[in-house]
Amino acid sequence: MITMTEYFAGAPAVRASAPGRVNLLGEHTDYNDGFMLPTATLQRTEVALAPALDEHHQVYSATLDQGVRFARAGHAPPGFGRYVEGCIRVLEERAVVVPALRVYVRSDVPVGAGLSSSAALELATLRALRALLGLALDDVALALIGQQAEVNYAQVNCGVMDQMAASLADSAHMLFLDARSLQFELLPLPADSELIVIDSGVARSLAASKYNERRRECEEAARLLGVAALRDVDALELVERLPQPWRRRARHVVSENARVLRACAQPGPAEFGRLMRQSHASLRDDYEVSIAELDELAALLCAEPAVYGARLTGAGFGGACVALCQRGWGAATGRAVLARYNGGGAGRRGRLLLPAPDDAAPAPPRQT
Repeated sequence: MITMTEYFAGAPAVRASAPGRVNLLGEHTDYNDGFMLPTATLQRTEVALAPALDEHHQVYSATLDQGVRFARAGHAPPGFGRYVEGCIRVLEERAVVVPALRVYVRSDVPVGAGLSSSAALELATLRALRALLGLALDDVALALIGQQAEVNYAQVNCGVMDQMAASLADSAHMLFLDARSLQFELLPLPADSELIVIDSGVARSLAASKYNERRRECEEAARLLGVAALRDVDALELVERLPQPWRRRARHVVSENARVLRACAQPGPAEFGRLMRQSHASLRDDYEVSIAELDELAALLCAEPAVYGARLTGAGFGGACVALCQRGWGAATGRAVLARYNGGGAGRRGRLLLPAPDDAAPAPPRQT
């Protein structure tokens, strides 16, 4: 691995970072103009920039120990360089002159765990470019540019939640986000609670999954119902008129929006946990984006007496589960669940992402 000092032969011109995100409620609602409740991870991606020595962009990932080089007027090869290139190209489409750059990336946001490492990379890149070029762009504008970069250059027809969370969220609050108006508000987590995040060890790529197919199905369901987006459906009875699979897809989105709005009324942790359990069942049965490993993790977490509720986080097809538990019990509960999960299948490589695996904590309470 090349250090930042070695890469730049000194200090870079600018440095910036952005977090990954954990979504608590509101999955697959952002591209339906809906509502969601993400929070930021403790893990972050850092990007450092300096002018290049020629007319080629050079991007190096210390995490992967890989570098790519492409002409200022050319394209990056498939992989992490595409996200950096996408940010540059979208700015250029807005008449911003971006010089050839040396880019250094390092990150502890896990890739393929559903914590939006791509949005963290995009927002860290855009923050660094904003500082380097003196751009008058606010945090919402950066999020929209990051979304456009992912859609146009990574071929993931995503909503804006991941980029908004990477741009606006912090790890101490939930970010309530309205995808249509882009209004947002930071809300406290349920009282006397904390989060557990466990990676299933099953990596996924949205570009290689049925993510784009799900979006097309939602758009067709909205067309059949005669609305601009599924956010505009306020009664599940209307959804039941649809043929399958559009009925199931729409039922998830409409019920998920209702769960987010209920959670924004700041219920107690037990009610919030119930909403999370309902969300996972809907993602599994109606939206069909869960997998056996995520179902098992959610069930193991919900069986713990310290846990209020759990669900897959991120778009599904692999990745991680998030649980809401009693404050003070997260690390021990997470370790106990991870041990049972990894012991339940050959070659399992699940890992505890939050709380940190080495956090000291008392043994979790046990059912009698």
